[in-house]
Amino acid sequence: MTLRRWVWRDQLAVLVPAVLLVAVAFVVALQWVKPAPPSRVVIATGRTDGAYYQFAQEYRERLGREGIELEVRATTGSVENVRLLEDPAAGVDLAFVQGGTGASAKTRSLVSLASLYFEPFWVFSRTNPGPTDLRELRGRRLAVGPEGSGTRALALALLAANGVTGSTAQILPLTGTEAVKALRARSIDTVFLVAGPGSPAVREMLRTPGIALLGFPRADGYTKHFPFLSKLVLPAGGLSLEENLPPRESFLLAPAATLVVREDFHPALVDLFLVTAAAVHGRRGLFEAPRQFPSAEHLEFPLMRDAERYHRSGPPLLARFLPFWAATLVDRVKVLVLPLLVLLPVVRLLPRVYSWRVRSRIMKRYRDVVEADQHLAHSPSPAECAELLARLDQIEQEVRALKVPLGYADAHYHLRLHVDLVRRRVQELSQAGTTR
Repeated sequence: MTLRRWVWRDQLAVLVPAVLLVAVAFVVALQWVKPAPPSRVVIATGRTDGAYYQFAQEYRERLGREGIELEVRATTGSVENVRLLEDPAAGVDLAFVQGGTGASAKTRSLVSLASLYFEPFWVFSRTNPGPTDLRELRGRRLAVGPEGSGTRALALALLAANGVTGSTAQILPLTGTEAVKALRARSIDTVFLVAGPGSPAVREMLRTPGIALLGFPRADGYTKHFPFLSKLVLPAGGLSLEENLPPRESFLLAPAATLVVREDFHPALVDLFLVTAAAVHGRRGLFEAPRQFPSAEHLEFPLMRDAERYHRSGPPLLARFLPFWAATLVDRVKVLVLPLLVLLPVVRLLPRVYSWRVRSRIMKRYRDVVEADQHLAHSPSPAECAELLARLDQIEQEVRALKVPLGYADAHYHLRLHVDLVRRRVQELSQAGTTR
């Protein structure tokens, strides 16, 4: 075998284990690399004339700047949204869901990202005389919203708690402007709405003579029985000082609009959607303080773990200074620091290991030479000297057979010189012993 081939074989004997070690480190690290977030996400909202749908349009515009395509899917409301989220085949990734739908008791696969804002629960009734409490709605025609809507689910729950059911009142699926028209036309007696204070339907009914807002003087009692509800104070003139809308202070009940996802929602998108929600819903409102929302409170579904970290510490450091795609890329590959931590010391160690491997062969023969030299201190007999010479000849043959890179030739030749030095001393002692 030529010297070059031998050197290559020797180097491979050192490099192969090192490469395997680094490869194993990379394989282990890759098991923890997060998949890339999807570039297209589907959100379920509500009716096209509702607040959820309008907010989704603002979300879509903001997310588009980050390279995320948001498909907005109109639905009948919160109940349908929950059903779509639970069905993987529906293709819905997240949804706006009103608190109080009761869906959290039926599913364990959905989690919340945040509550977004309060959604006041409005009850408008015809006067002359008008009801002052939900218990007085027996025998009346009640517009509670269509099947699948959050308004209907909440209205029926509160009515049932007051002893009003489909057998004691007429339950109708009207909502929005259609319900307002029916109330003004006297074809229904009471309208239930879950809507923001800026809703045209709410303002129209507050302005309409003969229609009154039914407040909730027992609001504290309701919040004890229904923890997802909050007590709100609607001040006199809160909607319009000029028109004095409403004319008197009222207590309202309000669930919170929440952003709900499946448990497998991509963690990188959690931060992006919460940052977007903060930009959209963090403003001051009639019932909301600045930056009160998005919030980890007022939730019906449990809070997602990644969202909990966001609410506790804010967006990740990288997300504050880098575009979404860059922050996501860094977050995904940061786990590869582990194999790099393995690679750097391996690279530094390889020359030392190779040097030790080559020099160890030379040092092994040096031991034999030192042992022969130590025998000389005991004045060996001519016969012992002959044995030492034979051993030194064998050592020299082994040394000559060693293949070492040129960079280690100095150590190789030093060993041969020392073998020859010890041999001459043995020969001198042997001749002196023979003369005696």
